Amino acid sequence: MSRLACLAFAVAVPTVAASAQPAGAAPPEAVVAAIAATAAPLPARQRELLTLLHQDCGSCHGLRLTGGLGPALTPEALSTRPAESLVATIVSGRSGTAMAPWRRFVSEAEAAWLVSRMRSGATDASP
Repeated sequence: MSRLACLAFAVAVPTVAASAQPAGAAPPEAVVAAIAATAAPLPARQRELLTLLHQDCGSCHGLRLTGGLGPALTPEALSTRPAESLVATIVSGRSGTAMAPWRRFVSEAEAAWLVSRMRSGATDASP
């Protein structure tokens, strides 16, 4: 089980029990958001992650994150995608596409934080 899944399980147990969610089901969006909020990187690392987002991710997803070789990473484009799927894509990449895994550079908790920021549109790296 991945670290994100373990954290999601620990946070989601009351939610899962209350909603009678089937065993093995993906954690709800709120759990990923809670992980991103509680596991927020230190401010210096936040700036590094946002710089990585614009410089490295932006090389394929567009410098304004509006799309290019890869799809747009705007709040509108990401609103219909499950957060846990986006985190998995960042960490593990996408087989058969140009999306490489970033696990060597970004932890699952940092990826969840980035997804939260991208979905809210708060991707400015300025202090």
